[in-house]
This record gives sequence, structure tokens and C-alpha cells, in this order.
Amino acid sequence: MNTHFIGIGGIGLSALAKFLANAGENISGSDIRQSEITNDLAINFNAKITIPHHEDAVLGAKRVIYSAAVRPNNPEFQNAKKLGIDLYSRKDALKFILGDKEVYAVGGAHGKSTTSAILASLIPESNALIGAISKEFGSNVRHFDNNKVVFEADESDESFLNSNPYLAIVTNVEPEHMEYYEYNEERFYNAYKKFLSLAKIRVINAEDEFLSSLDMDSIKLYPSKDISNIEYVLVEDKPYTKFTLKNLGSFEVFGFGEHIALDASLAILAALELGEEIEDIRQRLRKYKGIKKRFDIIQNSQNSIVIDDYGHHPTEIKATMDALKVYKNLRELDKLIVIWQPHKYSRTIDNLTGFVKCFEGVDELIILPIWSAGELEVVIDLKGAFFSYSPIMADRVTKEDGIVKIYKDNHIIKEINSGLITAFGAGDITYQIRGEQH
Repeated sequence: MNTHFIGIGGIGLSALAKFLANAGENISGSDIRQSEITNDLAINFNAKITIPHHEDAVLGAKRVIYSAAVRPNNPEFQNAKKLGIDLYSRKDALKFILGDKEVYAVGGAHGKSTTSAILASLIPESNALIGAISKEFGSNVRHFDNNKVVFEADESDESFLNSNPYLAIVTNVEPEHMEYYEYNEERFYNAYKKFLSLAKIRVINAEDEFLSSLDMDSIKLYPSKDISNIEYVLVEDKPYTKFTLKNLGSFEVFGFGEHIALDASLAILAALELGEEIEDIRQRLRKYKGIKKRFDIIQNSQNSIVIDDYGHHPTEIKATMDALKVYKNLRELDKLIVIWQPHKYSRTIDNLTGFVKCFEGVDELIILPIWSAGELEVVIDLKGAFFSYSPIMADRVTKEDGIVKIYKDNHIIKEINSGLITAFGAGDITYQIRGEQH
């Protein structure tokens, strides 16, 4: 089978491409620009990559899978249609990719990438399809010759309903991607309810308001009473959270924060239900090394630590901010500096009050232009909304020789070489803060 992917550079679509390549299929793909993901596919998965999109890229394909960002006027989409090649959205492709697998699906508004990666660590000989790069196996995909698949399930377009879950974990539920759901909350919550109903085994955060209201047989985690003795420690200057779970003893996991203990606890309960031994789980959890772009320490010197974090919603950012404050104190750093690239005009408008609150405690806030993610521009007065922080409004940042440089109108307006510096966002800020061309 020759399968072509339009938008193969995305974290979700690239995972499906790698998964099919591991299953023996020939894959090709295209994207707007070259990236480390497209390079990895070309070098390690023998994928023919076309940059940018071109109508001839689909020639020879038996089917074409396209990302949610692809519009009907895309030249490859149009040519595939003209040639009669089977066209599938990523959402629809999940039906035949996961339809005959034993899927352990992880959904939720926040923490699903972390929980998925931890679960993959706890079930070591399982396939994995994750919306982030697990540092343990250096990819968003892991392959074994069996039917077990840890899968990060996406609610943004209801695609999690096509994931064929045998086991479903839901970390929390919070209205997001409401433009897809036509701002209909009943439809949004019903999607989660249906997702859970598809699974034979359900593991939930039972203190979430919506999840606690469901009348379904589930393994329930009550974080406030089931998780205790939380302690933050440094292991070789890296952040770890120690905690006790129910009557199962003490555990240690990479990362700081109550949310990390919660994510790990859900994965532990799921792994137990799938037949893993508790002492094996305890040992495997210590091997989990975090995921790329989540509290990702990209520079670690005595006076200057730089962290890249994918957080792009107020709830996620606040949880990471709480962890950053602890880390700053443990490392005895003089200040906490945040660089924020807002993601999507719609998300920024819908959550503006939450964004203003979530950065409380920062010593300095630098705001970059909104990453549109394909949306039409909307004028938002971010300087006015965040006036209490006296924010620095900048165009871009980079990192050279350990120094973070802030640019405005192509001039360096600030250089930062000390403190705890954290970049938040789901756009290209991850490349900026790493000093990489993209």
C-alpha cells in the first residue's frame, strides 16, 4: 500500500505515517516547510517528502490522508480527487488504522500527552502514538510486533470517537476547540461521554466536575484523597515529584507539580488494570524522562536555565507556572522571566481573562505576536490587557551562546543571560527559543 500524507510535518499526522511505515507500508508526504519531523521521516522511514505542496506528489498513491489544516483548494487534495484516489481526513483514517488494535486511549483537555507517554513507559512492549516526542524513546511513535497501542486521543475534532478504545483514560474535561463544536456545550460534553462509553475499561479523574457526574462503571481517582505526601526533589538538578498513591506506596516521576502526580496516577491505575505488576510499574516510572516541549529544560547552567513549554491554555500555563516557582526557589535563581507566544486569535479572545491571571508571580513578561495557526487576523490589545505586568512587546526571540535575545523591529531590545527563562506556546516559539532555523 502506498499512502500519501498532506501535512505530514504535523505531530499528529507524522505519527500515523510512522505507524503505517512500521507496519510495512510505503509512505510519502508533503508540507509547507521542511522541519526536523520531515527530515526524520525521510531519513528513518524512507518517506519521499515534497516541500512545498505540489499536485504531482500524490502520483502513485493508493490513498491520501490529510491533516485538519488542509483546505479543499490544496493542489494535492484537488489532484487526488481528480485522479480518483481515496481521500481520508486524519479523523476518518483512524478507523482503519486502529480498528483492529487493542487501544489504550488517553483523552482530556490537559495532560493527555504526558499521561500517554507515562503509560507507554509503564507498558514497555506496547506500540505508542503520542502527540509529542517522548524523551524515553526519542519519538512520537514506538513500534512492537503486537496489537497493543497507547494512543493520545484528540477531542478537537471528535476524532477520539474513531480511536476504538479498549481502555480510556480521561484526565479532565474543559470546553476547548469550541469553534468545532459550534459553541454547543451539550454537543461537546456528549462527545466525551460517547468516547468513554466506547471503552471496556475506564479510568477517570473523579474530581473533575463533568466526569464525576457520569453514571458509568469506572476506575476513579480522587486526587485530593488518593494522592498524598507530594514532595518536589532535584535529581541531578532535574525536577522530580514524589508522591504516595492510595495504599500502593511511594512513586517518583519526572516533572514538578500536582498535575504531574495526577497524570502519573491515572497511568499507574490503568497499567494495573491491564495486568502489570506494581513493583514493575514503580521501577518503569523512574525511567520516564518527560516529553519534548513540556517543562523541557533546553539550557541548564548555574545562573541561567531555559525551558521550552508547549502550554497554550491558561489552565496548562498556570500549572507550569506553579512548578516554575518551586524550581526557581530550589535552584536559587534570581528571577522568573516568561516569553509567551499566544496561539490562535480565537483561543486568545475566548480565554483572555484566564491568560491575564495565569502569569501571576512572573518577574518579567515578554509577549510575541499571536501565532495564527491559519486563522484570520483579529486585532487584540494585548499590551492593554496585560498592562499590570508592564509587558515587553516583541517580534521574535532567539538564543545564541546561552543568551536569550529579544527583537523588536529587527533590533535587539533586550538580552537575558540569567534567571529562569520559560517560553510558552504551541507555535514556532519552540524553534525560536532553541535558536533553530525553521
